[in-house]
Amino acid sequence: MDKEKLDEEFENLWNETPASHLDEIKEASWEKFHSKTFIPKKKKFKPWRYYAAASVLLFVLIGTGIYFNREPINQTIVITENVIENTTSKIKQVVLPDNSKVELSPNSKISYGNNFALNRKIEVEGEAYFQVKKDKQHPFQVFCNETTTTVLGTSFTVKEFEEKEVTVELFEGSVQMNVKGQDQKWILKPGQKFTYGNQTASVSEFSRFIDFDNEKLSIISTYIEENYGYKVVIPEDYKDQKITLRINKKEDLKIIVQLISEMYNLNFEINENLKQITFL
Repeated sequence: MDKEKLDEEFENLWNETPASHLDEIKEASWEKFHSKTFIPKKKKFKPWRYYAAASVLLFVLIGTGIYFNREPINQTIVITENVIENTTSKIKQVVLPDNSKVELSPNSKISYGNNFALNRKIEVEGEAYFQVKKDKQHPFQVFCNETTTTVLGTSFTVKEFEEKEVTVELFEGSVQMNVKGQDQKWILKPGQKFTYGNQTASVSEFSRFIDFDNEKLSIISTYIEENYGYKVVIPEDYKDQKITLRINKKEDLKIIVQLISEMYNLNFEINENLKQITFL
């Protein structure tokens, strides 16, 4: 109702309702005025509200469906599409499709699917050392016997023994351990070892460093050959040079070589074909 009609209605009400009227009459007059002046507005139908509610409900149902249907993290998988086996007596270097690196020990093998870059699940038999390329969108999982190692960091070893015992040693980063059929999970820190055998799991400390205290440089050369599979050639004048050094047992080989090079002011060449490092 516009202002002119409002004033007119109010004036009529005023004229027909003198102050001497009883309270009941005054009240009835007010109700008459109120009903004409403040007409209740019709509620508009807003379908978007129902659509929004339906969307929320659909989201909840979909979320619930994902939650109840997702695969458990420690589900056993069988992958046979790609199998790499080390039948030699030396460590075998493997680069996975996602550019993660594996040092496969003798008499060991790994297997994974063709879609590994998107579904980074890999099985291990024997012993392998992993340097995992980080990818938050695609978790890296290693299955060995009844254990699952979910990678939250970068470098670790997985070992399987004949008596069905599995150990995982963490050198850098972080990993989460799960055991098939158990809800408990273990998150390891660098320097911790997870052991599972006879349906029992435990976490203990291990030494992830190796110390060379005033050792000959030739001793370091032997260590590199035995642990990295590279032959090291050092000038005769330097073989008896002494060195004191602490390194991570799974340190990148190039870092060790560069360190020796800087300490003794030597140049070096790495021949990947011959698996040989030559200091000059």
